[in-house]
Amino acid sequence: MKRLEYSYDIMLCRCRLTMDKLLLIDDENDVRYSFKRIFSSPDLILETAASGEEGIEVIKTFKPDLVLMDVRMEGISGLETLRLIREDDAKLPIIMMTAFGTTQTAIEAMKHGAYDYLLKPFDVPKLKQIVADALKAARDMKEVIAVEPLLESEDYDMGIVGRSQSMQEVFKTIGQLAGSDATALITGESGTGKELVAKAIYHNSQRNDRAYLPINCAAIPENLLESELFGHEKGAFTGATSQRIGKFEQCHQGTIFLDEIGDMTLATQAKILRVLQNGTIERVGGEKSIKVDVRIVAATNKKLEEAVAANEFREDLFYRLNVVRVNLPPLRERIEDIPLLIDYFLKVIAESEGSKVKSILETAQSALLSYPWPGNVRELENVMRRTIVMAKGDAIRLNDLPKDLQSNTKSAFEIDKKNLNHSELPASNAASIDISALAGTLFQWAKSQPDLAILPAVERELVAHALRETNGNQVRASKLLGITRATLRNRIEKFGIKQAVSVQ
Repeated sequence: MKRLEYSYDIMLCRCRLTMDKLLLIDDENDVRYSFKRIFSSPDLILETAASGEEGIEVIKTFKPDLVLMDVRMEGISGLETLRLIREDDAKLPIIMMTAFGTTQTAIEAMKHGAYDYLLKPFDVPKLKQIVADALKAARDMKEVIAVEPLLESEDYDMGIVGRSQSMQEVFKTIGQLAGSDATALITGESGTGKELVAKAIYHNSQRNDRAYLPINCAAIPENLLESELFGHEKGAFTGATSQRIGKFEQCHQGTIFLDEIGDMTLATQAKILRVLQNGTIERVGGEKSIKVDVRIVAATNKKLEEAVAANEFREDLFYRLNVVRVNLPPLRERIEDIPLLIDYFLKVIAESEGSKVKSILETAQSALLSYPWPGNVRELENVMRRTIVMAKGDAIRLNDLPKDLQSNTKSAFEIDKKNLNHSELPASNAASIDISALAGTLFQWAKSQPDLAILPAVERELVAHALRETNGNQVRASKLLGITRATLRNRIEKFGIKQAVSVQ
């Protein structure tokens, strides 16, 4: 299996630490001036070039995230410039612009790899939306989403965070997909990170030097989705004033991510099935079959087996999509990963805000461990962002959390709270605790629990507590416990880390 880069996963945290760079290539002074006014923003750097030749030179040094280029220019044409740029970079999104809405030149540009094309004069809101979509596509193609866990939690970069057994299975499946073009189906509740897994599959695939286009099937109106995916011919419907190339043609030899495919209509499902079966599409209003070579990665938060039984999803398409299944567990089923995610969010959010990294007190972390997280990792990230802003000191306390989380304060191993409450233990140092009295309290409590073996129970709680105290860092946890890391790993496996960290 090919080696996968980096480690874990930011799981829905896409903190942008650099500005997007936009290059406009147009020989009209008025257009260049207008773009400088439209895209004047602290989050965007705009560079301009007056010809295709100049634009190619600017790209070498400026390294833009997106290029907007006129079709007709003095010197080499926009189409020839597109071809030359594509020879060096097949993934750089390029939006072509033309004042001639019916010209075949713009259509040819789309066929040769342009991301989209626009008509002059511009509809500014539409221009901004297309630019925003193209910049997101550029970030998706550049963002390395890797899945090989590093040894230490503090070492992780962008990737899919998780040491739980269920997440390890996800990592293995992505690795097994690395050398294959097999269709993949990613399932899981909303907020579990399906889009990040799709990008991990793409970045570790043999097509990672080609285009990657994500399509949210639930976000596009039903009457427009088919045209968006397959394109349309001129006159195919009201408003179709020119031919349009769809995403499948644009993504030839690349990867297309169909998010929320369970929301797709049966009619569109039939056309997706045709792509999988024959590798061909037909534009809306067209009769010609067009050959496309596209890898499909699909995702849904719906249970497709139930949708098939209810005749809401085609059974034949389900089997075509379900070649390799990647199932993402909800956060409540991998509670042992929460300390890792908290640690990551504390660091990455502080970095994005240019502030000091805050710590988190045990009472606050226990509340986060107790919460069921119906919104999964996305909800955890949002809570961490809100809490970091609201916390007044360097450490996040229980009362810094949202009110509905503050009541979730349980111990991971609740023993006689009256006689042994963590908050009542002396805080100065270990020597101030009467170990003998503590052991006596434990044995008195154990007498009322005839089915409990006290040593494994206490040992399990100590391992869980050490992992929470160190935010999942096994090296620091093993030092805190006075055992080797290998012994700690054996204890985690022996007791089941999920039960050890979970709060019931």
